Amino acid sequence: MTPTQPTAGPADSEADDGAGKKDPGKPLVVLRPAPQRSDRIFSVETMARLRDQFTVVDLEDDPSPAALDAWLPEAFAIVGQPDLPRARLRRAPALRALLNVEGNFFPNVDYEACFEQGIHVLGCGPAYAQPVAEYALGLALDLARGISREDRAFRAGRERYVLAGNTDSILLRHADVGLVGFGNLGRALRPLLAPFQPTVRVFDPWLPPAVLRAHDVVPATIEETLGRSQFVFVLATVTEESRQLIGAEQLDLIPEGGRLILVSRAPVVDYPALLERVDAGRLTAAIDVWPDEPVAPGDPARGLEGLVLSAHRAGGIPAAFHEVGDMVVDDLSLMARGLPPARMQVAARELVGRYRNRPVA
Repeated sequence: MTPTQPTAGPADSEADDGAGKKDPGKPLVVLRPAPQRSDRIFSVETMARLRDQFTVVDLEDDPSPAALDAWLPEAFAIVGQPDLPRARLRRAPALRALLNVEGNFFPNVDYEACFEQGIHVLGCGPAYAQPVAEYALGLALDLARGISREDRAFRAGRERYVLAGNTDSILLRHADVGLVGFGNLGRALRPLLAPFQPTVRVFDPWLPPAVLRAHDVVPATIEETLGRSQFVFVLATVTEESRQLIGAEQLDLIPEGGRLILVSRAPVVDYPALLERVDAGRLTAAIDVWPDEPVAPGDPARGLEGLVLSAHRAGGIPAAFHEVGDMVVDDLSLMARGLPPARMQVAARELVGRYRNRPVA
């Protein structure tokens, strides 16, 4: 994407409002969306809307601290999540919004300073919730019926017809289902499960039981959620408290032959313990997120028949990326009018500093 102006800063050149000069009547928005790319999240039409309403400073190809520092005093919003310690934020008195377009809140921002200065901290997680939920449902159906396993067998000339290929198949209909975590992903998945009429138990210590019941799920402990579920969806984010939340002891609570679907964050599960149980035939699993990506060529997961392998594909589809851009422009437009954001996820002051997610490659 062609930068909207040289990145030396306002002392050396004017920002471009799309017509070759800075419009002092338009709020200034700084683009530094890494690891995203602007042309991935903003369609041509959405970028045109952004330029029409705001003075856009594109620092996408200039990661230097000096380039960002030069524009901070004038910035109304930053699209992206560059390093923003307290001292740097103090140099941005007009800043009203920090819009994360990667999908995770990282510890490179002094969030408390943001809240003290009245800066909205926003995330794009809701844009990925529906794609991830649909993918998670697909993985569950695969595990229920051995779809990809039998496809591999057929291609290798080892196909098994009728009952022979179905001895371990089960139904999702009327099944006991457990959700570990009920944030954006859980709330998007719940209506997709509804036609199967399962009993859905949820463990989420951040939500009171009344909230869970309002979504037609059964509030449960982690032990109840795992111990009574044929299908377990791991949807939790990573905090210090949720690292290795599902270790060897918890995995052994899942009934023999249970199906585990992991689509949120890798550190929530003890991977060696999970792979050991898949290898022993006690569980089957579908994994979309990994402790190290890309997964090493010799990783034992590659050879496990009871594992459905996915290369972190659940959420990153073009429709989701464009949704992120639309959300950004919609919320910037609202905030420029003195209204609160309505589409992006508003970071909770009590929670945002607790996340321990890593950037997605």
